[in-house]
Amino acid sequence: MKKAYKINLFSALASVLVIFLLASCVDELENNQIIKDGTLSLSTSDSVLVLQEQFASNKLTFNWTPANNNGTGSSIDYLLEVDMQGNDFSSPLVYDMGKNTFAFSYEHGTLNNILRSTFGAQPGSPIVLVARITATLADGNGEPQIDTTSVVVTPFEPVSSKLYLVGDATPNSWDIANATALTPSSSEAGVFTYQGALSPGNFKFAVSQEGCWCQDFYTKDPADSTVLVYNEGGSGDDLQWRITNGGQYKIVVNLIALTFSIKAVEAPTFSALWIVGDATPSGWNIDSPEEMTQSASNPFIFTYEAHLTPGEFKIFAGPLGDWCGEWFRPLEQHQDITSNLVEQNSGCDVDNTWQITSEMEGRYKVSLNTLENTISINPVTLYIIGDGGPNGWNIGNPEPMTYSDGVFTFNGPLGADNATGEFKFSKFAGDWCGGEWINAATGNQSLTNTEYILTQGCDGPDNKWKLASGDVGNYEITFDLDAGVMTIERQ
Repeated sequence: MKKAYKINLFSALASVLVIFLLASCVDELENNQIIKDGTLSLSTSDSVLVLQEQFASNKLTFNWTPANNNGTGSSIDYLLEVDMQGNDFSSPLVYDMGKNTFAFSYEHGTLNNILRSTFGAQPGSPIVLVARITATLADGNGEPQIDTTSVVVTPFEPVSSKLYLVGDATPNSWDIANATALTPSSSEAGVFTYQGALSPGNFKFAVSQEGCWCQDFYTKDPADSTVLVYNEGGSGDDLQWRITNGGQYKIVVNLIALTFSIKAVEAPTFSALWIVGDATPSGWNIDSPEEMTQSASNPFIFTYEAHLTPGEFKIFAGPLGDWCGEWFRPLEQHQDITSNLVEQNSGCDVDNTWQITSEMEGRYKVSLNTLENTISINPVTLYIIGDGGPNGWNIGNPEPMTYSDGVFTFNGPLGADNATGEFKFSKFAGDWCGGEWINAATGNQSLTNTEYILTQGCDGPDNKWKLASGDVGNYEITFDLDAGVMTIERQ
């Protein structure tokens, strides 16, 4: 439960005054002015603290006031030590704070790890930490000034960093060694998500893929199916969730709040699509045609990229081998490929196809949205981008590479405007995050290395080829994207 605090006007003004005075002290030290009557005093932001994983980013702060330099004008070094009560600082954690620093913080998650790994603290059992600040004059004169304080801290048991679905409702049934992993949240500790197929049957959650059924599980609360029960060591009631109707579902689990939610989600009608036609590399092969790629982020979208020759094509939805099965076809025969209209139909009565003429032959990217029944069929063009190439960083209107017989080619100067410049390649123009890039496999890659990767938009990594001393000159660069082969040859 969150606590609410009220701050009156006088408290707020007092806080501002304290901050102003402290800042003034820091400024004085930084300006090497004399601190004649400073008294070193160490305090903590909390005197009693119960750590909780959901507040792992909160902080425990040690604060101290400036020490006394005895009117010498000498700077002051500060050393902070933290140990468990009773150890008498025999093996403390030591932090050299240097000069003009008057605070040090632990995030609660970091502090919890320290308590358990360094001091052997047990979850739920309070431990007393003692902190000591030592101030030493840089000129070596005078005795060190020391102050101590303590804080009572109770650590927590962290929840598992991994979570798995297991049960006959899940994709891998009761095979716990291959249990289906949930995806951990990148922003919220203890939160996991699964979206995918579930069959009629039962399931629960395991914290590992170890074969022993005596491991920890999360099962269903007998009184509330939206509440998790931490079933440590496989003990307790083994109550499981049940799927009555198979389909696509989204599950969200919060191991800290011990909450569970599940909902059915709309799923694509087809899990695989294929390109069929004499315009495509696999021709009119209905048994093993070229398969399209289903998007991982949006399973309703399927894409296909290849060199299309004069001929026709349509999109097959199965079953394989059945000419009168399910199809995606244009609304009319030889529909203009710039149109985004498409319809899903079955049978052999209506058999419209898209057509590629001899003038249109080239490399294309086909993208079909099966939810909205829309399609885009766009030519693929490559551009060299970067200050090491002839176009500079002109993504708005770069010069295209030439294309012939499935190969993109650049012939021209590299390094004419920048002898140590760099470059990469795009399949688009107009917007830096607007499409697919061809990047070097590593950063600052030499021209002798033609390994490359494909990246989308601004997701990176943004690796580039980089010219070295002596690389300036004319080059031929080729890409055979179907073969995955790039060449860079000096002319």
